[in-house]
Amino acid sequence: MDYRLLGRSGLKVSSLAIGTATFGGDGLWGDTDVTEARRQIDLCLDHGVNLVDTANVYSKSVSETIIGEALSDGRRDRVLLATKVRFPTGQGPNDRGLSRWHIMRECENSLKRLKTDVIDLYQVHEWDGQTPLDETLEALDTLVRQGKIRYIGCSNYSAWHLMEALGTSDTKGYQRFVSQQIHYTLQAREAEYELVPAGLDQGVGILVWSPLGGGWLSGKYTRNAKPDDGRQVRGFKEPPIRDWDALWDIVDVINEVARNHGVSGAQVALAWLLQRPLVASVIVGGRNLQQFEDNLKVAELQLSDEDVGKLDAVSRPPLIYPYWHQSFTAQDRLSKEDWVLHKGYVED
Repeated sequence: MDYRLLGRSGLKVSSLAIGTATFGGDGLWGDTDVTEARRQIDLCLDHGVNLVDTANVYSKSVSETIIGEALSDGRRDRVLLATKVRFPTGQGPNDRGLSRWHIMRECENSLKRLKTDVIDLYQVHEWDGQTPLDETLEALDTLVRQGKIRYIGCSNYSAWHLMEALGTSDTKGYQRFVSQQIHYTLQAREAEYELVPAGLDQGVGILVWSPLGGGWLSGKYTRNAKPDDGRQVRGFKEPPIRDWDALWDIVDVINEVARNHGVSGAQVALAWLLQRPLVASVIVGGRNLQQFEDNLKVAELQLSDEDVGKLDAVSRPPLIYPYWHQSFTAQDRLSKEDWVLHKGYVED
């Protein structure tokens, strides 16, 4: 297992992390119970995984409860725990958002469910445009100083949200986000426009959620073999697929590379992510032990430059404004952060 620094911090996380949205649940995401959760966690620990990611709203908080039970017999000291706050946890007007009231209360609730004294990475799950950033960041800073959380991160922020938050932290002397948990896949590369360059510039590492695009990039489904059931066909909106032909073109190349290596399509899609700039850890989940076992094998897969070139070419998004203009006129003055986006287009 590869271990990577998380942003501009001294914390090393495994390049693969355990996703726990399937812990508990109603069957749409999964229905993993405590016994199966222990088996899945043990498997990942045996492969060197050290990061477990959850959220206070996964399965209506049942995911955190299951993790607390699964780690209660000595496993806690072997893992870094990451959870999140922001989304509704009740019907009251303050039972959502990133106010001091909601953050402080929900942190205490998460600590109790997880059966731990400290959360290693506490992440704001989504932007809250109605709470002043000073209030949100002061509350998170207070929790760090109280020893209840160790590091803070954001999730699903736009680049301007991220920069506004970092600027506020720097001005006020509050804790800075060390990570951004984002959706980033071969099918969804929008993060390369702003979030990746901003993260490189500011030292904010990337954790990737739903790296297989809700299963569409696993290689199991093609334009001629689509799922009959599951969340992919039950109207679940994440992630959105805007161009189905483009998706199937990507899957065709994924499966071509997979056949050449004798591995699953899922491993190829994960391996591509692991070689992208700034990616600290890719969060993998599974409904059963077999899916975890397959995903964990990606640690042994090394894609060739030719493989990466094929995957890049078939999945590269259009160069939108102002980037096409920069590509035409500013190549002589681009920074290393700029080249993360521009390099592939210039070579074409």
